[in-house]
Amino acid sequence: MDPVIDHLEALGVEYEVVPCDPELADTAAFCEAYGFSPDDSANAILVVGKAEARPMACCLVLASTRLDVNGTVRKRLGTRKASFAGAEETIERSGGMQIGGVTPFGLPPGLTIWVDAAVNARDRVIVGGGSRDRKILCPPASLLAISGAELVDGLAKVSPSREPEM
Repeated sequence: MDPVIDHLEALGVEYEVVPCDPELADTAAFCEAYGFSPDDSANAILVVGKAEARPMACCLVLASTRLDVNGTVRKRLGTRKASFAGAEETIERSGGMQIGGVTPFGLPPGLTIWVDAAVNARDRVIVGGGSRDRKILCPPASLLAISGAELVDGLAKVSPSREPEM
């Protein structure tokens, strides 16, 4: 059983599996080694609200941007504070996915999925594949085909290192 591929097949969406060296699964290393632009790479980041219930969302943002954890995400989670899920909580609550391989495909039912509007503007994006040895290349429509996935304006901000120079 492969929950990621099973989910993709059940959705009937367009996708391609791209194998990768697990040592190169982190976005910057992957993009450099395999020739993908950070503008075409969508990071799937699990974020938790710092509250007793620990609400969680899987947020997809372009690698050339940064997730607005303390603004948009925190407000949408309905908590006073939010942070990236740690490695152990990521594995536990994603159904076994490690950081560097997290994908919105094959996540446990009921986990909130938010896709930054900038991701939807790309022709195709590469996202985690559920493990560190593969990625999934797909059009943004494949991400939005996931039940409950929501397009969110302002989920990410332009990364300070990517702002135009004056």
